[in-house]
Amino acid sequence: MTLFCDVAIIGAGTAGMAAYRAARAHTDQVLLIESAHFGTTCARVGCMPSKLLIAAADAAQAVREAPRFGVVGGAPRIDGPAVMQRVRAERDRFVGFVLETVHDWPEATRLMGRARFVSAGLLDVEGQRVQARAVVIATGSRPRIPPRWQERLGARLIVNDDVFDWVDLPRSVAVVGAGVIGLELALALHRLGVRVRLFARGSRVGPLTDPELQSLAQRLFAEELPLALNAADLEPTLDGDQVLIGGEHFDLLLCAAGRQPNIDDLGLDALPLPRDDRGHPLVDRHTTQWGSGPLFVAGDATDDRPLLHEAADTGRIAGDNAARFPHVHHRPRRSPLAIVFSDPQIAIAGASHAELTQAGAAFDTGRVSFADQGRSRVMLANRGGLHVYAERHSGRLLGAEMIGPAAEHLGHLLAWSVQRGDTVQQMLDSPFYHPVVEEGLRTALRQLDTALDLPSPPIENCLDCDTSAETGA
Repeated sequence: MTLFCDVAIIGAGTAGMAAYRAARAHTDQVLLIESAHFGTTCARVGCMPSKLLIAAADAAQAVREAPRFGVVGGAPRIDGPAVMQRVRAERDRFVGFVLETVHDWPEATRLMGRARFVSAGLLDVEGQRVQARAVVIATGSRPRIPPRWQERLGARLIVNDDVFDWVDLPRSVAVVGAGVIGLELALALHRLGVRVRLFARGSRVGPLTDPELQSLAQRLFAEELPLALNAADLEPTLDGDQVLIGGEHFDLLLCAAGRQPNIDDLGLDALPLPRDDRGHPLVDRHTTQWGSGPLFVAGDATDDRPLLHEAADTGRIAGDNAARFPHVHHRPRRSPLAIVFSDPQIAIAGASHAELTQAGAAFDTGRVSFADQGRSRVMLANRGGLHVYAERHSGRLLGAEMIGPAAEHLGHLLAWSVQRGDTVQQMLDSPFYHPVVEEGLRTALRQLDTALDLPSPPIENCLDCDTSAETGA
């Protein structure tokens, strides 16, 4: 028997759940299809459990740093089982909230099974046919593993999903991949007493694209974390019960070499859908529509900004447009914001340096170092730098890149300013308290304002005309 619905949603993660809510605002005939388990990557194996591990690592580091403040203590003793018990317990709590939400939805709108396309609107879910007016693909992504590594290393090869089921911390881990996931986990494990080496296939560490800041990031992380850059030809092998890589032995190899969309096993190859040169779907970012038919793609399946808030946004757009199809609406997108919870933290708000350069934008840069920034020195967190970019002819803020203290908070302020279209002068006219890390942003903005060399506002309208340097600003 064929099930009929207005909207079928494949995948019950962040994007799929958002699509479900948006579609249900228009029709009750919505079917949410899931092949493995209900719940989100964020709650199960991503944002939340990784931050739990990082929180434990930060606590251990605070004990190590205490003598620098004159607070005498001993070296931290890491109780691995206790660390991982809290990670698992809190992870399960977050997952439980998601499951409660899904299970509160009508059972008739949920279907377990692996879906494959028979045609654009017809799905086969393990023998059950589903006919839908429109379909949302929200199947997420999975870790990318180099060929033959799994068969060569067996259980000694892990991905980030596996870390959060540990009952104890291992003695040593090789981490391959210096992107967001690899950097966060390598640093956290290192601070929790695990012997770690981070292998980067290229010369970059983290997502920073500004050459000056990327160079600074490499230096700062290398001061604490054993790094192997430009390790492009890695061929790990199993030596007894240990992984041999880069001339060193490790208990485990954590592969964090990127992620790939879960769209390769959906039967989509037979459908006439537009793709780029790499075979990735050409999806309209403002409608989430793939091609001109009743197919919409949301979340990490799009391979575009794989972040929770972006997945939720695309899910809402996809569910809304799928329910309205063929009346597809063009929706605005938020200003880009990406944060890495390393130490020091990293943030990219608005357009990155690379994006501005590739677009041929005419922009100027304002810079600040946190080495002598007042509040940062007070907290012994005076490492890093911030670059802000503004359009040359208008002074409008275009973007920023940062490595340093409180980047998760400064990143939000900067992304909001980009989205509002604030000029550098408008930002300087906003209040800055003393002493706070945000004063470093003001320093960068003042430098940027000088570089732009735009007409000054009338003195009676200027709120930032006294540019005398405050202590530690």
